[in-house]
Amino acid sequence: MEEIEKYYGLDFKDKKLLKTALTHSSYANENNCESNERLEFIGDAVLDLIMGKYLFLENKNYNEGNLTKKRAKYVCESALVEYAKACNLKKYLFLGKGEEKSGGRDRVALQADAFEALIGAVYIDKGLIETYKIFEKTVITVMNNNSEDDFVDYKSYLQELVQSDKRSLEYKIISETGPSHNKEFTTRVYMDEILMGEGIGKSKKEAEQNAAEMALKKLAMRSIKF
Repeated sequence: MEEIEKYYGLDFKDKKLLKTALTHSSYANENNCESNERLEFIGDAVLDLIMGKYLFLENKNYNEGNLTKKRAKYVCESALVEYAKACNLKKYLFLGKGEEKSGGRDRVALQADAFEALIGAVYIDKGLIETYKIFEKTVITVMNNNSEDDFVDYKSYLQELVQSDKRSLEYKIISETGPSHNKEFTTRVYMDEILMGEGIGKSKKEAEQNAAEMALKKLAMRSIKF
């Protein structure tokens, strides 16, 4: 954990908070401690805020719609995974024995969640200014070195497509299987109550993205025009 602090030039007041940010639910269940899920919740909101401000200042000619699309792309799961990889975050994660054996350290959803939790932990411990250190060193660097096409946000693409005809989208979780440390979610996406796609993932976000991807492929195959 000290390597993470040194990498970002941070000095946590509460070291336990940093460990919690790196603690997957599988480890928490085995060791009777707190997982990073609550910090992930905070980190998601903080990253949205910082990204929104950054894009607002960097893209003065963009309207609200353009900014919203761009933010969605840069905070989607595939983008979060790239941020996690950039700081080799998976190396520091605390995983349960079963999760470790099953290759959990390489799961994209797990890495994405951990990065959000790290953002949340820094914000709670150090405040917004210090949190920007992570954003500047990792997020902005990855954004500048990658093409926008590297961050695929199928949900946003699908939303944009159906909004042009004032249609509505709804995502529903139809099943949730497996132990708490290794859950698998199945989600369906409906357009005006018509089933358009189904996706499976290790997180709700991943399942929704996969469902949206299937819906987009279905629309392309059928050449449906709105």
